[in-house]
Amino acid sequence: MHSLVGLAACLVGFASYIDTSVQFTGAEKAIHEVEIYVGILIGAVTFAGSVIAFGKLSGKIGGKPLLLPARHWLNLAALLVVIVFGRAFLHAETIQDGMTPLFVMTAISLLFGVHMVMAIGGADMPVVVSMLNSYSGWAAAATGFMLSNDLLIVIGALVGSSGAILSYIMCRAMNRNFISVIAGGFGTGSGVSAPTGGGAQPAGEAIAVSAAETAELLRDAKSVIIVPGYGMAVAQAQHTVFELTSLLREKGVDVRFAIHPVAGRMPGHMNVLLAEAKVPYNIVMEMDEINADFPEADVSMVIGANDIVNPAAQEDPASPIAGMPVLEVWKAKTSIVMKRSMASGYAGVDNPLFYKDNNRMLFGDAKTMLSEIFGVLKA
Repeated sequence: MHSLVGLAACLVGFASYIDTSVQFTGAEKAIHEVEIYVGILIGAVTFAGSVIAFGKLSGKIGGKPLLLPARHWLNLAALLVVIVFGRAFLHAETIQDGMTPLFVMTAISLLFGVHMVMAIGGADMPVVVSMLNSYSGWAAAATGFMLSNDLLIVIGALVGSSGAILSYIMCRAMNRNFISVIAGGFGTGSGVSAPTGGGAQPAGEAIAVSAAETAELLRDAKSVIIVPGYGMAVAQAQHTVFELTSLLREKGVDVRFAIHPVAGRMPGHMNVLLAEAKVPYNIVMEMDEINADFPEADVSMVIGANDIVNPAAQEDPASPIAGMPVLEVWKAKTSIVMKRSMASGYAGVDNPLFYKDNNRMLFGDAKTMLSEIFGVLKA
């Protein structure tokens, strides 16, 4: 969606420039050409960045950040070139003369959009999606100026400003600086262990459990906190989670959900899935609301999440995710992690949670395992 908005802004910009049916003179002409130049600039960055983001989110491009040597100087040089060609564009006497700087700026903007998102690590991708949402809003607003369409201007400004605010809020929640995310976020690749030297390596032995044993732990519990993650989304297990939650609540178990600000791949990803499955909103808690309650919980059940429950963020200063706020699931009496394998998360960082004495690993597809647990509890 974001890429198409950016592409539309580019096409409308070129069409507006070569349209001779409306003639501008003097200051009006200069303002119109600035609108075209800026609109195509924002549109090209949004289009290219969104295509790369799609590639990363779909697994076609790895989550590892591409950090070119002197990348900040390259970005600065690109900006200066865009400004120089912008001056040439504004002083062009004919449409033919103006097309050359316009094409050069478009090419540079496309390359910048690719470089900007490629330099951002996998764990920061939810912020990138929010940022691109903001960019698409500004692209739409720029299109509105070019077409003299007040509705596009207002809607674009609303989307652009709200997306920027959301990006800032998400960075604050992750203890990340927005500029540092744009400059290059953390992450070593999707599902790949971090290289030696990137923090202490987890030690110990993971203890596997069956669906039946998990059902027994849930049956005996008085308080259960469920942490949904991307694995739940991939397995489309949210409806099964709701059925299991309803059954446990009927048996008198206090069940709540803990939502990390960047759980999943998009802003509000888990909230949307749980709402779709009709999970009561009053038991869906944000990280700040529920983190202190984990020590009182009998069972914390992690469904397909990894980086957002990684204790290395608090315990290992040398970890690439050190300082990132996480859900403290390991403080519950027993934690259960549902995963297909022992692979690391999207940030590519090993998780010591898997090896803690009170943790159990339930391997398999989330929907299949949850269905088995539900069947045992029902029986």
